[in-house]
Amino acid sequence: MAEKLTNLTIITEFLLMGLPDDQVLQGLYITFFFLIYLAALMGNLLIITLTTTDQRLQSPMYFFLKNLSFIDICYISVTVPKFIISSLTKSHSISFLACSSQIFLFIFFAGTEYALLIVMSYDRYVAICRPLYYEAIMNRGTCLQMLTASWASGCVYGSIHVSGTFSVHFCEPYVVHQFFCDIPSLLTLACSGEQILEYAFIIASCTFAFVCFLFLIASYIYIFSTVLRIPSAQSRFKTFSTCMPHLTVVTVFLFSGIVTYLRTNYKPASSLNLFMSVLYSILPPSLNPFIYSLRNKDMKAAIGKILGGKM
Repeated sequence: MAEKLTNLTIITEFLLMGLPDDQVLQGLYITFFFLIYLAALMGNLLIITLTTTDQRLQSPMYFFLKNLSFIDICYISVTVPKFIISSLTKSHSISFLACSSQIFLFIFFAGTEYALLIVMSYDRYVAICRPLYYEAIMNRGTCLQMLTASWASGCVYGSIHVSGTFSVHFCEPYVVHQFFCDIPSLLTLACSGEQILEYAFIIASCTFAFVCFLFLIASYIYIFSTVLRIPSAQSRFKTFSTCMPHLTVVTVFLFSGIVTYLRTNYKPASSLNLFMSVLYSILPPSLNPFIYSLRNKDMKAAIGKILGGKM
């Protein structure tokens, strides 16, 4: 696992030991993860197909939703396939390069998704509070710029954290109590006193994300105050229904990630650690297609058109 060269320990791999040793439980976890992954792929691919082919789904909201679905596929594919293959082959090792790449890609797609969710909240704000200027403000060029900025912010976010995490020296044993390489679990392996830089990055990132969330909440307060002034109860309900799925997704995604990254005890392979990691790494990409499609009349109509019936 490590080679000693002139008093310097070079790490070549880590062991991912995030699941219980019980074979029956491991089999159940593998089945659960596979089904969740399959549901995420099918649901997000369906949204990408619908928003690409259906002419009624060509507005900026569906443009961003299509890109969110693509990010979700990438996001969940960073961790779950590796876990399933490793569990089936009974090989729980991951190379140093693969671990660092997994962390970068995971944070990259997570940061991009959060930035895109903020952009989508701005789209809802303009659509509801400034409807007469919506087409002028949310034109194609603006949408592409917002999308590019989301990807760029995710790349910067991932680069900062992967450099902060692997700037430390790790002490044996190199056992990560998680089913994938994540930053909090890796930092427990760092030699004493060397985690300060990355912990500072985590606190700063969580603080910034929470401040962005407060701005998002402020925009939704303004949106809801506008909606409540709509005379028709049916129109109010319809407008609320376009906002609640997005707010639900943002809340689950943000707070599960913040709670996970600010916790301090990661060494025991506990059920709570596993549940929290599943909550922010696997469930959002799986639930997003259902949250956004089940309450959306246009999405259901597009699905019904593909199936040859009415929904």
